[in-house]
Amino acid sequence: MNNQPVYIIDGARTPFLKARNAPGPFSAGDLATAAGRALLVRQPFAAEELDEVILGCASPSPDEVNIGRVAALRMGCGLKVPGWTVMRNCASGMQALDSAIANINSGRSQLVLAGGVDALSYAPLLYSRTMVLWFAKMAQAKSAGQKAALFAKLKPGALLSPVIGIMKGLTDPVVNLLMGQTAENLAHRFGITREQMDEFSVRSHQRVTAGQDAGHYSEVVPLVGRDGQVYAADDGVRRDSSMAGLAKLKPFFDRKYGKVTPGNSSQITDGGVWLILASEEAVARHKLEPIGRITDSQWAGLDPAQMGLGPVHAATPILQRHGLGLNDLDAWEINEAFAAQVIGCLSAWKDASYCKEQLGLDAPLGALDEEKLNVDGGAVALGHPVGASGARIVLHLLHVLRRTGGENGARPGPRRGIATICIGGGQGGAMLVETV
Repeated sequence: MNNQPVYIIDGARTPFLKARNAPGPFSAGDLATAAGRALLVRQPFAAEELDEVILGCASPSPDEVNIGRVAALRMGCGLKVPGWTVMRNCASGMQALDSAIANINSGRSQLVLAGGVDALSYAPLLYSRTMVLWFAKMAQAKSAGQKAALFAKLKPGALLSPVIGIMKGLTDPVVNLLMGQTAENLAHRFGITREQMDEFSVRSHQRVTAGQDAGHYSEVVPLVGRDGQVYAADDGVRRDSSMAGLAKLKPFFDRKYGKVTPGNSSQITDGGVWLILASEEAVARHKLEPIGRITDSQWAGLDPAQMGLGPVHAATPILQRHGLGLNDLDAWEINEAFAAQVIGCLSAWKDASYCKEQLGLDAPLGALDEEKLNVDGGAVALGHPVGASGARIVLHLLHVLRRTGGENGARPGPRRGIATICIGGGQGGAMLVETV
């Protein structure tokens, strides 16, 4: 648990823009800067009064390796505000928040801007090892004859068949499985059908659509491209998503026996998100009005081949520490890396043997009320900019808790929820959030 209250003051994110087989209109630095400027300009303190800026990013470009510092400078935080970057795969944005909490608890910082970003449409195309060695030999060649001999040995196929960087990044190097293949493992383990996955996906699109129409994505700030085009909303959602349409898609990760398709997986997306975190001292000094606080966080490890169950392993200890059941919380956000992955988490909590053998519980935790889960949809419809998603679900969870805690018969007192995410490499992250 946190040693002292860590308050969420405000937050904002860019629209999540679907990658369409080419670099998108905004780099990761552009996204982080735009969202941060929009957030900071409405605060009662100057950007230079931040103690630090922490940004999660799983795939920074070579010219923005420490993208946290780059964004801090571009947002106008000044030369004296440190900026740094963290990477924990899919939970990089959540790790940024947790790092901010740790520094606030230690007294090093009082007011922190933390979040996550990724522009996955900018993932590089790489030369193969064969081509890299060829270039190395070419650089060492001294005579025209030596260079001509190397050109004669060059196979056009090696030059024209680059390695797709994002496919390498989404492959676990320990178990040599693509993330989608780990989702197939969960589908097999818990007997999850293709129909269940597609139904979950349709619901995600429907919930995002309903949320957009109802104005439930107020944290989104519009972007303006260099050509003047306005990007006002998440553009990956399919308003016409249907079971019939999804049924036409073929499995991608196991083409012969698989069930995981592009339609029941999260989309490759560009997006950025920030939250402002503050101590009690900073709240008083700047006369801030918190919208919530993060009261607990947890990280967990598990078999990389079963990485999608990370939320189960991270959220369960938080429930135990606070004496809570799954449905004692008012809302949940489980990042939708894959439909099979979220369904697998729900299945694991209901499975007596899994709860006993993997979690050390005497009995299963039971069925989570899905009316409390991802009430405005999730990454299957919104997309999953890897570095940003962990922060996005924390921010949106708080918006859900505040929106549903009005005068409609809700119980008195703070409303609580857990945001949790699976992490490539076999990890899980979770945060307990409550309104103030």
